[in-house]
Amino acid sequence: MTAGLWQTWVLPGIWITVQLLVYSAALAAAVAFGVGMARTHRSRTVRFLAGAYTEIFRGTSALVLMFWLFFVVPPLMGWQLVPMWAAVLALGLSYGAYGAEIVRGALNSVPTAQREAGVALSLTPWERMRLILLPQAVPEMIPPFCNLLIELLKGTALVSLLGVGDVSFAAYLVRLATQESAQIYTISLVIYFLLALAVTRSMKVLERKTKRNVGIETEPGLFAGMGSRRRAALEIAGTTGTGGASK
Repeated sequence: MTAGLWQTWVLPGIWITVQLLVYSAALAAAVAFGVGMARTHRSRTVRFLAGAYTEIFRGTSALVLMFWLFFVVPPLMGWQLVPMWAAVLALGLSYGAYGAEIVRGALNSVPTAQREAGVALSLTPWERMRLILLPQAVPEMIPPFCNLLIELLKGTALVSLLGVGDVSFAAYLVRLATQESAQIYTISLVIYFLLALAVTRSMKVLERKTKRNVGIETEPGLFAGMGSRRRAALEIAGTTGTGGASK
């Protein structure tokens, strides 16, 4: 494969794939945290609406949703989405639904004593979520989020069907130009692998950082580096165990 093909198609394709990954991941993260926290809300109506969103978008094809946004929305709404943003919306909304279940499960895994500690400190529900529940739940979310992010990276290949010039579309064009299927598709596999490897390494660094922020594997002291209110809540939870009086 010539240098001209690299500069014209392959390198721009890598850049578009990275953009798709970043934009879709940002939207999916916003959806995941918003819907996931709503799944643990006290209001039954809020939980029902969040659950309905999760079931609908987990049960529909991201590819069909992408086509729906690109081909069906324009006649209905009177405006046209460019292929790039139709792809970002479809991927972000779909993978955000999967991420919402990760957030919900991680929040529910926080011991009840931690919630009781927040009540004992007279924290509002939002303060309990922000200061106590999320800091402890986020480190548990990162490994499954890493897997989901890699799946999202591989899912970006769907955008080639809309003519977006990502790695997959670039490989298709190079194959047509050179008739060398083995070479270009092997290179494409390596590119996706290297991108996935970069994602994995970055998420491991983030996981270690979030664990240090809540005192896991941090010396000296379990609660080193925490804010005073969060530290007080965790100390109360630690002394009350599962809600009983400390001895």
